[in-house]
Amino acid sequence: MTATEPRIVPNFGDEDETDRKLVIICSKGNLDMAYPGLVLANAALGEGIAVDLFFTFWGFDMITKDRQTKLKFSPVGNTAMHLPTGGRMPQWLSPFPGMTWVATKMMRKQIDDLGIPPVDEFLDQIVASGGRLWACRMSADMQGLTMDDLRDDVEDIITAADFMDISEGAQTLFI
Repeated sequence: MTATEPRIVPNFGDEDETDRKLVIICSKGNLDMAYPGLVLANAALGEGIAVDLFFTFWGFDMITKDRQTKLKFSPVGNTAMHLPTGGRMPQWLSPFPGMTWVATKMMRKQIDDLGIPPVDEFLDQIVASGGRLWACRMSADMQGLTMDDLRDDVEDIITAADFMDISEGAQTLFI
């Protein structure tokens, strides 16, 4: 596309329509997989789209009080990891002791340098903007977690059937 060609923008119907819904299933609890769902949820809320985030399996780390500020980034198996110098981290280095700590520190600094809030603060903003947080019943039972273990703004621990009701008619993303 050149600068003079018009952009092709999908038509989702009436511009004044406000009944669009987005549901994001957050299934990963590592630092690099937490942010895609949060960024998309924040963007959708900014466009007036209703957002529900459903946390399951390791995604629970994002909403568990004693884990949400301790998310890590592991370079093991991540062939796309870039170093601040512009090169890529050799895979043979990634399993060495301390590399997860180094990679996590680097990623947190990059996130902070961009002015993006930590996961817990990002979730605060999403909830303040009208987003709702839901926890998966099966995952809670598997991990022995109750509502007391989760952020205070988690709406409830719900079953998959309850999630089907909440997500009816919504665009759904699985991350």
